[in-house]
Amino acid sequence: MSPFLGELLGTMILIILGDGVVANVLLAKSKGENAGWMVITSGWAFAVMAGVFTAIAFGSDAAHINPAVTIGFAVRDGDWSNVAPFIVAQLIGAFIGAVIVWLAYLGHWKETSDPGLKLAVFSTGPAIRNTTSNIITEVIGTFVLLFGVHAIFAGGVSDALGPFLVGALVWGIGLSLGGPTGYAINPARDLGPRIAHFLLPIAGKGDSDWGYAWIPVVAPIVGGILAGVVLLLF
Repeated sequence: MSPFLGELLGTMILIILGDGVVANVLLAKSKGENAGWMVITSGWAFAVMAGVFTAIAFGSDAAHINPAVTIGFAVRDGDWSNVAPFIVAQLIGAFIGAVIVWLAYLGHWKETSDPGLKLAVFSTGPAIRNTTSNIITEVIGTFVLLFGVHAIFAGGVSDALGPFLVGALVWGIGLSLGGPTGYAINPARDLGPRIAHFLLPIAGKGDSDWGYAWIPVVAPIVGGILAGVVLLLF
């Protein structure tokens, strides 16, 4: 048990369930094919809840499972000691989780003709590709995430209740702000699985859209830093 292991396994569970629900909805001949946005946002909410519980259980009381949260709260608290190891653990966990999703849906990749849907299982993409607006959306979503997480735990909620409330917060972000970019709000969530998409022998896959890939990494970090600064000031 250690904070590194907790962040790794928590992020792995986040991606198994999060990317897993996207695969269920998007891949051909899946039982959940075409189930829609409500199923995806609900699945991601449960994924965050389970990821946070897992991180805590395996040694990370912080349970960030998100580099933007790690960096934002480092700004708020002035403690940068966990930033590098947490981010490494989160990226490794996200990559492993994506590989597991690929294995879980192994028979469905060749049945799905659209390579864009296959990429969407692993990483986010914009509904309307506009660099400025895509960045703004991700910054706002991540700001709300950190602001909301801070508000939840500032109220002194227990470890048993906190993950449920964080999951509900992410559900709300997905429903309200997820439309323009698919609400990455987590650099590891997007980058780790995108690397997996690039490396795995996925039947009929296209490119990994590296031209867009920097936005769901940089913009959430900016949003996290802004939230950390605001929380520090208040």
